[in-house]
Amino acid sequence: MRKIEVNRVVVKIGTNTMCTGDGTLDYSYIEDVVRQIYELDKKGIEIILVTSGAIGSGSSELRLGAHQKDIPEKQACAAVGQTTVMLAYREAFRRYGKSVGQILLTYGAFSSRKRYLNLRKTMDKLFEIGVIPVVNENDVISTDEIEEVFGDNDKLSALVASKIDADLLIMLTDVDGLYDRNPRTDEDARLISTVDEITKDIERIAGSKRNSRSVGGMKTKIAAAKIAMESGCHMIIANGRVEDAILRIVDGEEVGTHFTSKKKYTNRERWIIFASPMGKILIDEGAEKALRNGKSLLPWGIQGVEGKFKEGEIVRIGNFAKGITGYSSNEIMELKTACINERKLGFQKSSNEKVVVSNEDIVILDGV
Repeated sequence: MRKIEVNRVVVKIGTNTMCTGDGTLDYSYIEDVVRQIYELDKKGIEIILVTSGAIGSGSSELRLGAHQKDIPEKQACAAVGQTTVMLAYREAFRRYGKSVGQILLTYGAFSSRKRYLNLRKTMDKLFEIGVIPVVNENDVISTDEIEEVFGDNDKLSALVASKIDADLLIMLTDVDGLYDRNPRTDEDARLISTVDEITKDIERIAGSKRNSRSVGGMKTKIAAAKIAMESGCHMIIANGRVEDAILRIVDGEEVGTHFTSKKKYTNRERWIIFASPMGKILIDEGAEKALRNGKSLLPWGIQGVEGKFKEGEIVRIGNFAKGITGYSSNEIMELKTACINERKLGFQKSSNEKVVVSNEDIVILDGV
């Protein structure tokens, strides 16, 4: 692996990596991770820690065992476990004279432009005053995230990396990286050292194996890698139990599987790409061709809408783009009806030149 020039790094630790077999926190491991983060902090590298373990830790503290839990029980475990996890990090960082700041997120933080910008400002201020941000999903009030939207914080860590201009995402797990076959069942499985593109074969070999304490799997990590790579951020999946894994990765040693970064999008483009769409605008082939050539979306090429959305919200455009709509779903249907009436009168193009989605607010998603 070539050495990556980094100024800002996201380190994500999975449940299976930071907890023992019964779900309790492995405090000696946490202390070792904190030591490595402190070493990077001394070099002026900004670190964001994305941590799992709240539900597992809470379950262990409440002595609920590893049985399958329903949503309310998981949220109760998270409420108890989150304090345990943060206390462990606070005490470990305090030994090095560092403070930590807890940031609890849901997917909605990435769909709203205002909340996304507030998140960036908060992160920047924490870095400015020398505080280590510790991020986790807000399991206590979320349900979608627990039901595998974030996947043991895999997707969350990639979204955080994409939103705060991280150069590198280090995903620490309980395997050495991505293998061409399942290493637990095939002794001839070979570690893949570098991935330049997420192909169908890569997605196929990732599989979807999980256990009762962790909702993540290699499948969710590959989905996270897609987000990171398209955001211009390198990502490495590595075994968190390898000695000094974080320091060695930053120093450029070949540890784990390296997913190389691709095109660098602007902050606005990244927000559009990774925000959850509130609906969809259906368009014809002529409109698609125009958009691919850098034009804005006009009413004439619109065939319909799916869902209810407001002006200024993120929408899908066909199956190839996303953008910020300039009109609500109801208003777009009114414009469409006007175009239908014009066609009945023999018009070859609309007299209505209203811009439904500006070309400045459209991102083509091919390959994303």
